[in-house]
Amino acid sequence: MQANTSPAVARVHIHLAERSYPIVIGAGLLGSASTYEQLPKATTALIVSNTTVAPLYAAPLAHALRTRYQKVLQVTLPDGEDHKDWPTLQLIFDALLGNGCDRKTVLFALGGGVVGDMTGFAAASYMRGVPFVQVPTTLLAQVDSSVGGKTAINHPLGKNMIGAFYQPLQVVCDLDALATLPPRELSAGLAEIIKYGPIADMVFLDWIEGHLEALMSKDPAALAHAIQRSCEIKAWVVGQDERESGLRAILNFGHTFGHAIESGLGYGVWLHGEGVGCGMVMAAHLSQRLGLVDMAFVDRLTGLVLRAGLPVKGPVLSATDNAGRYLELMRVDKKSEAGEIRFVVIDGPGKAAVRGAPDALVREVIDACCA
Repeated sequence: MQANTSPAVARVHIHLAERSYPIVIGAGLLGSASTYEQLPKATTALIVSNTTVAPLYAAPLAHALRTRYQKVLQVTLPDGEDHKDWPTLQLIFDALLGNGCDRKTVLFALGGGVVGDMTGFAAASYMRGVPFVQVPTTLLAQVDSSVGGKTAINHPLGKNMIGAFYQPLQVVCDLDALATLPPRELSAGLAEIIKYGPIADMVFLDWIEGHLEALMSKDPAALAHAIQRSCEIKAWVVGQDERESGLRAILNFGHTFGHAIESGLGYGVWLHGEGVGCGMVMAAHLSQRLGLVDMAFVDRLTGLVLRAGLPVKGPVLSATDNAGRYLELMRVDKKSEAGEIRFVVIDGPGKAAVRGAPDALVREVIDACCA
């Protein structure tokens, strides 16, 4: 990418008192020493990456960090959602303890959402908390999972059920890292971008519809705008509700259905963004059946999700009682209260709410929306 065609560097701030931090968005950031000059001084940095991303970006990041840290270590994790578990998390702790890392050691999460979540959880836990920086290399991580301090690993019975709220020092969204992103991963990221329209900003949804082809062709200006606006919306929500006691739950639009799909199929069969894309369609159908939106809205959202290369029909998780299996999995969702499943629904275009729904109605939605 030529420098004179690159979008200007943008900054979005997460306002959380002493835990506030910037999200920096632009090209050529990852390997530039100046990107990290505001970080606290320490002897050691540990880059946490995976087998796919490390060969592409670990060397330039390490080169940039050596201007600030005496030792730059690296641990490379296996790639994939199916490795977001305790044994893989232990590899990070092994590297920290094996190298005698102290509580000032800075961790750098270099990769997608899995790497970011696991690095953040390790940082929250090691010596009861060490600093970390998010350097997301997927679109989904840049617009969602790297922002807001949610860290977790999966359990066989539920996704992201073991974790902590722990904010990074900085998020570095390098547009150049998206150049190597496969089409399927790009589409997965578009799901999280699309999400922000129905829950908070219909003008942004209009923009996404008009610029979807540019986004899918990785146009730098389109990506820069989409990432910045997505981060602005998430920053606004997180700044009001860091620990998801109320408003922040709206960011899980599509996730209750989507997490059930991921868990039911086995982690990694569908990408997280694919589950969210399909889950948004199912949640829109539920919203319509609750009388909150009309079918024109459902059809509009379904068409956009489909155009983005995402599934709009849920998989069959049980040959005997498919809807029952979905309900069973959704009751393990973090938003469930006293066994009641809580869904993020669209309470009119551009506005979301968290509500319960009768099982019979949810069954209707699942039966109508599954292949």
